[in-house]
Amino acid sequence: MGLRQANLLMLRKLAVVALAMFGFGYALVPIYLAICEMTGINILALGEKELPGSGNARLAEPENSQVDTSRLITVEFDANARGPWHFKPMQNSLQVHPGEMATVMYEFQNVQDRTMSAQAIPSYAPNQAAAHFNKLECFCFNQYTLAPGEKKLWPVAFVIDKKLSKDVTTITLSYTFFEVGSGIPPAPSAAVSVPLNQVGS
Repeated sequence: MGLRQANLLMLRKLAVVALAMFGFGYALVPIYLAICEMTGINILALGEKELPGSGNARLAEPENSQVDTSRLITVEFDANARGPWHFKPMQNSLQVHPGEMATVMYEFQNVQDRTMSAQAIPSYAPNQAAAHFNKLECFCFNQYTLAPGEKKLWPVAFVIDKKLSKDVTTITLSYTFFEVGSGIPPAPSAAVSVPLNQVGS
């Protein structure tokens, strides 16, 4: 085989490879969309998608498959202060779907004429809700120091797991706020239930 024929053969091979790569790259987008549609992975990142069966450019927002919109859970908020604090939730209750992120604010104020450090510990009713109440942000994660008369607003961001029993329609989230390093008794264990009739008291 001469050099010219060898060059032509190599050129043909390269052309076939280039054509195959172009075809693969062209097919990647529909393949990716099909995989995302089947698995739900990254579907929220698409931002918008064409409606199935539509021949026009109508677009629809994708649904968040992580939220169970078929039911609502009422979350009631309670606050107890063991010591000289003003401590309360900014709202008594909130209705959320399982899988939906929600945020509630709590207000704290040190009413003493001295600097104080404190810690909050949560408890849940019913007890089985504790394993399904996922806090993404919470003042209970840390101890805090407040100057005399200082007031703070701190958030609790949470998601209720979709695996929570459908028998549970109401959850009470209660916090006990107590001074750290004082003679005040510590807050009860997080496993202790809070009676519903004490909510908001």
